[in-house]
Amino acid sequence: MPSRTPDAVAGPAWVPPAGKPPLSSRMMRAAWRGLPAKRHEVGWEPGLVVPAADGSPLLTDHFFPRAHSDFPTLLVRSPYGRGLPWSPQYGMLFAEQGFHVVLQSCRGTGGSGGVFDLWRNEAADGKAAVSWLRDQPWFNGTLGTVGPSYLGYVQWALALDPPPELKAMVVQVGLHDPCALFHADGVLRLENALAVGVGMNYQHQGMAPFLKATLRLQRRLRAVTTAQPLRGAYVSAFGSELPWLDDVMTHPDAKDAYWGGASLAKSAERLRVPTALITGWHDALVDQTFEQYDRLRQAGCETALLVGPWTHTSALQQGWPEVFAESVAWLRAHLYGDPSGLRPTAVRVHIGGENTWRDLDDWPPAAAATSWYPISGGHLTQQAPADSAPVTAFRYDPVDPTPSIGGPLLSRTAGPRDNGTLEARDDVLTFTGPPLTEPMDILGPVSARLSISTDTGHADVFTRLCDVDPQGRSVNICDGFGRLRTAEQAPSQVTVPMSSTAHRFPVGHRIRWQISGGAHPRYARNPGTGESPVDATTFTPVRITLHTDSALVLPSSSGLA
Repeated sequence: MPSRTPDAVAGPAWVPPAGKPPLSSRMMRAAWRGLPAKRHEVGWEPGLVVPAADGSPLLTDHFFPRAHSDFPTLLVRSPYGRGLPWSPQYGMLFAEQGFHVVLQSCRGTGGSGGVFDLWRNEAADGKAAVSWLRDQPWFNGTLGTVGPSYLGYVQWALALDPPPELKAMVVQVGLHDPCALFHADGVLRLENALAVGVGMNYQHQGMAPFLKATLRLQRRLRAVTTAQPLRGAYVSAFGSELPWLDDVMTHPDAKDAYWGGASLAKSAERLRVPTALITGWHDALVDQTFEQYDRLRQAGCETALLVGPWTHTSALQQGWPEVFAESVAWLRAHLYGDPSGLRPTAVRVHIGGENTWRDLDDWPPAAAATSWYPISGGHLTQQAPADSAPVTAFRYDPVDPTPSIGGPLLSRTAGPRDNGTLEARDDVLTFTGPPLTEPMDILGPVSARLSISTDTGHADVFTRLCDVDPQGRSVNICDGFGRLRTAEQAPSQVTVPMSSTAHRFPVGHRIRWQISGGAHPRYARNPGTGESPVDATTFTPVRITLHTDSALVLPSSSGLA
């Protein structure tokens, strides 16, 4: 393990302070099971003041192993405070494994000075934190980063121009493109925007204010999401205006100057810092993780990918034993030179439908693309159509929008759900294949080629892959959303990415393709007029017609090796 250079100026010996982590953190730590064995007792040095890039004071807590040895450091920068669950989950647990952990509140949050500006200061403030570390007597010159969601974004910000001390990164259910978090094909991801608003505005104030605000939003969610106009309606749930939330909601175009510099996709394009990526099949940011994995592989960067049966939040709850073990193994391999905990392959994915894990050399694995076509009667067939005749049609009414059920959300309603109630609606189409006589495995990206006409020219389309068991229960696997623009009732063609999956359809199960005109409040409803969904006060129903030359495209095989 690298240590300070021989010519470094020796300062006074560091005397570890006597403080213990707070009692609440120790109690939460004691509740976790199934984690790697503790290696060290942990000390705590709270409330350190670290100057940001412009001198603003950033409050920082230091967790450390109580042992006379040389330990690498992990930098964890967060806009969500330094209390529960961050203190035990990142400060204590990683310090127990032999790391100094520097847990820092981003500017304008958690008592830190300055004004929080969503993404604009993270690269400079991360560099300032590393500069401060270089002056600490316990810093041995070996640095790693770890953290989920926005705590992943700050890692990508530091990786834009990585300091020489940075030797490893672990990005868990991480963000690199804020615009894609808030918008899909120019359509507002409404539920995500509100969830982020609650998290950013309240979580750094402590668990009690955050939980209170979360419950208040749940009670008022319908009123907020059906307001006419939508703009500013969140104030009734949040109690005040959030200018940054207004901005992200009203800038749907990723090419808008407002989003300049927001995406950190290019961080991975030339990165040489070994980086582990962790996500879940129902994580709201799963596609961003796959994008960064592709970029890292193309750049020749050492990387690993773990995809579990998790949502954005359950990865850090039910999935925490696997996520933590994976994270520690990667950090020990690259900060200690101890690869003994690494798995033998670059990729490990959870296979839905059979509840097993599979090690793979790469993602996605090679698979043949198979097309399934809709035919009258609600059937799904692999026989290609001879023409582009209409199959069926439905009426989407934004006054009674098609509801969203499950899927990759930030809220507690995320994940796989029974879609029976949804599929019973008149504004939801389903096409179902025959019972399978042998298992079918879907590994890789799923997509829909849609041929659709409308009577108004303005519509959205929500498309979903479901697994129907022998009892008729339909459960969502993956989905996608796209905006349609049609003319003179002639069909328009659009390809909608439906994310990726690793799922086995067992014998007797059926493949189902679900199609509707929206998924509210996951996505803001299309007013049917061409007006912005944020400002619309007039809503027009639309008749949506599906044509036979549409197809559900699956990367399938007849069984896993």
